[in-house]
Formats: sequence, C-alpha cells, structure tokens
Amino acid sequence: MTPTLSGGEIILWEFLGTAALLLFGVGVVANVILPRSNADGDTSHWVLIVIGWGVGVLAGASIADATGGHINPAVTIGLAIAGKVSWGLVPFYLIGQFLGAFVGATLAWLMYKLQFDANAENNEGTVGIFSTNPPLKSPVWNLTSETIATFFLVLFILVGPYKSPANYAAVSALVVGIGAALGGPTGYAINPARDLGPRVAYSVLPIPGKGTADWGYSWVPIIGPFLGAVLAGLLSLVLPHAS
Repeated sequence: MTPTLSGGEIILWEFLGTAALLLFGVGVVANVILPRSNADGDTSHWVLIVIGWGVGVLAGASIADATGGHINPAVTIGLAIAGKVSWGLVPFYLIGQFLGAFVGATLAWLMYKLQFDANAENNEGTVGIFSTNPPLKSPVWNLTSETIATFFLVLFILVGPYKSPANYAAVSALVVGIGAALGGPTGYAINPARDLGPRVAYSVLPIPGKGTADWGYSWVPIIGPFLGAVLAGLLSLVLPHAS
C-alpha cells in the first residue's frame, strides 16, 4: 500500500529520486564518451572493474553482517550522524575497516606477485591498481566528484528500503552503478579505507620498478567521501519519513 504523503513530501522525494536518475544516466554516457575519463578507451575493461568492485561489496558486506556490513568509514559516519550507530563504536569500525583494506590489498598483491615481477619494467604507474588515480587532477573538482558519489551511496543506505543485511545485493548494484556512471573523474573511491589502506600497502610492498604512492592526492579520496557521508547523514535527519 502506498503511504499517505503530503504534497510537499511527494515533491521532495520525487525531486531526490529524479535527480539521482539523471545524475547516473547522464554520468554513464559522459563517462564512456568523453575523452580523458577512466572509462575512455576500452570500456569492456571498465565494465569488468565496476562489476568486480560491486561483487566485492556484496562479499565484504555479507561477511561483515554481524556488525551491519559497513566496510566503509563513510557509511559508518553517516549512520552515526543519523543516530543508527553509537559514536562510541565508531573508532572500532574505522580501525577494522582501515586494517582490513591494507590486508586485502596485500593479499591481492600476493595473488598477482608473479605478474608484478614479470612487469618490472612497466610497474611505475601501478599505484592505480591499488588506489584511485584521476585522469585529470584538480583538487576542488576531484573532491566534488567524490563527495557527490558518496553522498548518494550513503543516502541510499540511510533512507532507502534496503536496510536489511539480506539486501546487500542492492547496495552492491548501486556501487556498480556509481562506478559506471560517476567513476570516470576520480576512479570513485567513495570509501576512505578503500583508498588509503591500499595506498599504504603499495608504498611498503616490494613491487619491482614501482612508482610513488602519490601522497599529494591521497587526501581527496579521504575527505571527499567523509564530506558526502556527513551531508547525507545530516539530510537524513531532516527528511520526512513515511509511516
């Protein structure tokens, strides 16, 4: 049964939903067509990447079901602002998330160690395997991209219908959509741990011929997702909720 809503509430929810639709729809076309985007070139590679990350979210959230399957400091912060997670528990979530991201990236390196070794003469740019790397660097605009993408991810989790651990697949599908539509400008970290943990791992792992970890950019995929999470959490506090 459709809940009874006021005219203002209908306008608000339809506004947010339609804005999200057009953001993703126009974004995915721009990501594929515009030059110097992460999806520019062989788009089949990009499709494989976004699917892989989406499945990773499904696997990780399902494994972490006992804690709510956050696996993302931005999600934890958004939930805490919305009053759904105690602030006293937040540090424990963040410690587990950042440590897990480092270990996961290290395990991926172990899986592909022979390939990294065989690619020693071309490993200078392999930081992009571990962390995000925008084709066009502009701190303000890169920060804006990360903020917008994470805002919609966290807002979906906070106010959408998919709040049960049984529906992690819905969030995973959203992450695929974010990658396809909004991932071009920055590589869509949308998760501070996802970027920082692997970046630290890259800096310490014995990868032959590797380049720098690009620490000058590293603050963007940390601050941007946190900004998006804070905005989504604050908005969720003032949005009307249908009974």
